[in-house]
Amino acid sequence: MKASIVPNGIDYLPKVRAFNFMGIKLNVFTINSLMSMVYGVIETQRRIIIANHNLHSLALIKKYPIMAEFYSIADAVHIDGIALVLIGRALGCPLKRANRITYVDWMPHLMAAAALNRWRICCLGSKPGVGEAAADVLRKRFKGLLIVTHHGYFDVASAAENGAVLDYVNGSTPDILMVGMGMPRQERWILENLTDLPNTLVLPCGAALDYAAGIVPTPPRWTGWFCAEWLYRLLAEPQRMWHRYLVEPWSLAGPFAHEWYKRYADRRTDHEI
Repeated sequence: MKASIVPNGIDYLPKVRAFNFMGIKLNVFTINSLMSMVYGVIETQRRIIIANHNLHSLALIKKYPIMAEFYSIADAVHIDGIALVLIGRALGCPLKRANRITYVDWMPHLMAAAALNRWRICCLGSKPGVGEAAADVLRKRFKGLLIVTHHGYFDVASAAENGAVLDYVNGSTPDILMVGMGMPRQERWILENLTDLPNTLVLPCGAALDYAAGIVPTPPRWTGWFCAEWLYRLLAEPQRMWHRYLVEPWSLAGPFAHEWYKRYADRRTDHEI
């Protein structure tokens, strides 16, 4: 078994809190506790899925049943979106801003640990050439990083093409498999090919490679603290993001109002009793 260099104060497989609201389950991580789970998964060499939730994924769950199925089998789900922190707090969950973990913020910690421990990373996703560009950037920043990539522009319905991708993934013997093909395509691919994947940490990572390669501009990190990261992304990619940020959230207004009222009514009943 591979020995990992574990930072002081990090325990294997920490017990993390979980909340349920609006039909979803969220684990309450900080970057430190999330990294602790990464160490534990790699040390035990199990196939584990760490997914993430934001407003976009909540909207897609209502649209695609396979998304709900994917999240039902995920081993852990971290918060990727300050809106979920705010919604959770409005519903009485003691969430903090530090519980919101995006790949832009998490990647440096993940890559640094991978380089230090010689973990092998396989990245599947993005357009041809983008993944390798991202890998070059990451190798320069994190010396000794073992990372290979394969683009995500293949026909998942083709047994030959999909089989070749699976052969590539398994041949790279990854400790971490990052799948960045966008929602819901990446979740569908992981779910449909799960039994053919190696025992590894599986991370659906969206546009993480695009950000690392500089293809998509990275929002200034202060925008996340002021709940304005969505606006930066909307202005940077209006054609791709307008529906996600200006239309999709309204589909969640009803479920939020229903749950808020139910919890408010329950609290009032308890108080009267």
